[in-house]
Formats: sequence, C-alpha cells, structure tokens
Amino acid sequence: MEQISELDRDLFLYLNNLGSETWDWLWIGISDKWMAIPLYAFLLYLLFRKFGLKPTLITMVVVALLITATDQLANLFKHGFERPRPCRQEGVMEYARFVAERCGRFGYFSAHAANSTGVAVFLGLIFKKHYPKLLIFLAIWAVVVSYSRIYLGVHYPGDVLTGMLIGSIFGYLFFLLRNYLIRKFIKKDSVQA
Repeated sequence: MEQISELDRDLFLYLNNLGSETWDWLWIGISDKWMAIPLYAFLLYLLFRKFGLKPTLITMVVVALLITATDQLANLFKHGFERPRPCRQEGVMEYARFVAERCGRFGYFSAHAANSTGVAVFLGLIFKKHYPKLLIFLAIWAVVVSYSRIYLGVHYPGDVLTGMLIGSIFGYLFFLLRNYLIRKFIKKDSVQA
C-alpha cells in the first residue's frame, strides 16, 4: 500500500508541476462548478427538444439525485479515510503548485471527478442513439474537469481515478433508474433513451 501511495504522490507532483501561471485562470475556471452552466443549459435544451417536458423533468430529478449521491458518498469517504489532500500533506505541499482558492482537509475521493463523470456517463447514455458523438465530448469534459483537481493541487491522481470510477458506476445506475421511471410514469408512446 505504501508503494501505491508513493506512486500517487510522485504522479501528483509530476502532473501538478506541469502547470504554468499563464494557464492557472483557465484551470480555476474549469474546476468552478458554475462555469458548466452553459453546457448544462445546452444539454437541458437537447433533452427537452428530443424527449419533451415529462421525460426532461424526470431526467432533471434523477440528475439531482445522482449528483447528491456521488457528492455525499465522496464526503463519507473523505471523513472515513481521512486522507490529507496534497495541499495539506507535509513532504508534498512544499513541492506542489497550489492554485485553488482553498484547500479542504481530506481528499479521498474527488467529488468533482465523481460528479462530472457521473453526469457525463448518464447523459451520454441518454443521448447515445440521437447524438453518438456527444458521449465522447462529455467524457473528454469529465476528464478535463477531473484533471483540473490535480492541476489546482487539491487531489491526488488516485482520488481523481476513484471519483471517476464511482461516477461512472453511479452514472450508469442512475441511467437505468431514469429509464425505469420513464417506463413507469410516462405512456409507452413517449420517446425514451
């Protein structure tokens, strides 16, 4: 286990130190949840246009549940494992670039990575038949958001990869829940994923 932690620290320092002050503003913006609002608004528009009002409302509720689930599970893990963030760990913080506005106490696992990956998988599966390339775009977006956490100095790669794995699993499970709810509450002639 110590070898894995050491590899995680080394990889973090390598990836984190690739950053440059010139691009810090961009990565701060990418990591800011409010910067994704235009993307979410566009996806909401696509949902409404393709599926109509009722399936869109169900999808919005399920997305809210998905984000709540991944976010709260991340908090449970953080306080259960109590793994210090790199910006708080001696022997790491002295060599890292800390760009974020603040640094929480614990970092395992990344809620940003889980949330963005969960939403990407969930919506990518919904739109797979109608906009097949959208899944690729959403996956790239999730990877970029996840990497931003390393760039900013607040998460190790292991935190990010765990978050992405959990987000992928939850995204798929909540996609199944959404389809079940649409079959249960909307007439069969309605369009669904």
